[in-house]
Amino acid sequence: MVTSVPRLVIAAPASGSGKTTVATGLMAALAGRGLAVSPHKVGPDYIDPGYHTLAAGRTGRNLDAYLCGPELIGPLFAHGARGCDVAVVEGVMGLFDGAAGEGELASTAQVAKVLGAPVVLVVDASAQSRSVAALVHGFATWDPAVRIGGVILNKAASDRHEALLREALESVGVPVLGALRRAAAVSTPSRHLGLVPAAERDAAAVAAVAAMGAMVADGCDLEGLLRLARGAGPLPAAAWDAAAALAACGAEPPPVAASVPPPGAPVPGAPHAGPRIAGPRIAVAGGAAFTFSYAEHTELLIAAGAEVVPFDPLRDERLPEGTRGLVVGGGFPEVYAEELSANEPLRGAVAHLAESGAPVAAECAGLLYLCRDLDGLPMCGVLDAGARMSERLTLGYRDAVAVGDSVLAAAGTRMRGHEFHRTVVEPGAGTAPAWGVRGPERRVEGFVQHGVHASYLHTHWAARPGVARRFVERCRTS
Repeated sequence: MVTSVPRLVIAAPASGSGKTTVATGLMAALAGRGLAVSPHKVGPDYIDPGYHTLAAGRTGRNLDAYLCGPELIGPLFAHGARGCDVAVVEGVMGLFDGAAGEGELASTAQVAKVLGAPVVLVVDASAQSRSVAALVHGFATWDPAVRIGGVILNKAASDRHEALLREALESVGVPVLGALRRAAAVSTPSRHLGLVPAAERDAAAVAAVAAMGAMVADGCDLEGLLRLARGAGPLPAAAWDAAAALAACGAEPPPVAASVPPPGAPVPGAPHAGPRIAGPRIAVAGGAAFTFSYAEHTELLIAAGAEVVPFDPLRDERLPEGTRGLVVGGGFPEVYAEELSANEPLRGAVAHLAESGAPVAAECAGLLYLCRDLDGLPMCGVLDAGARMSERLTLGYRDAVAVGDSVLAAAGTRMRGHEFHRTVVEPGAGTAPAWGVRGPERRVEGFVQHGVHASYLHTHWAARPGVARRFVERCRTS
């Protein structure tokens, strides 16, 4: 199978150069022209895809060569981009930065090469003029397999400054496809783990994305960017499919036919339109406190025969009727600790479900929510553990192996994960860990307790579809 969707990768020399502003603005500008835009993000980032979703009106999807392996990058891209006119892929960190100590693995450059996509380099030009030519020349020649197809100059101070930058770049042979001024309207507020998610900002996020779109439409050569994207050529990759992925790992077909939500569904985990699925009902936490999720997780659960129903722990006082399993992903419960704690009816319902032996899968924020307390505020009390904020940032990819059997994995199952938090969980005595982790140090991590699997590790189930199958089967039989 071949995918021919025009595509661009938006990269930068370093973090903080303006990739998110340009990528999100370009998505919004192209969508504003009536094009169907497929939004993607390199790496494990959950926050930027939220802004991409607002800009494109389609679910923002991640392309992570560490969590999923380079061989899944093309298929996952083709799955998300199916039926689209153009795809925009936002990079991570600097263009050639990847997993620590792993060469180019999980870098933007690697993903661009796998996709055969031209790269547009976003350069923060605020403190340079002629030196920009040396910078762009270095990036354009470092790896001949990476095609730098254009430059967008960000934070140009004035028309005179822009003219100096353009003049310097004439000798490099890389076209300037846009120049943007510094603009307060497009800024996005940050806190302890980066940008504030779009789901928490509501109208402010919508306004910021609209401003980004207007700025890119005004300051960039959209036709030139589209021509560059159309020059990407065919990509030899069959679109990833949840049902096929499950079948390939030995999963039994669901009890009735259940079509997976289309790749363009704007909200991961939203109720699926179509025939009712005669399978276990799995509640998936969402809302402002739990914004981190991969769309493929929901698609795999549905393909495995589950009915997925979202709920908001900040608003809903009970779990969806008939819940047989619970998934609580990442987010910022520490920001909403008071509201989560105040929702005593739901905390009690979660504790009761876990005590009944029903399968519960929790990652990072979900782990904190299941703890006895968070910064002294009562949480669900499913786990005999206390959680608190910390000054230390824990960040990085991890190799993990399941220590014992759980609702997610059999003992010995190997998975790759990502940690990103400023909290510490202090377990009580006699708890069983979920993972043996190889990272900065070898350690055990997380909890397995009856039907509960809770851990700091964010994992991508497309790499191990059997995880979703196993969870659904446990929900069916519990």
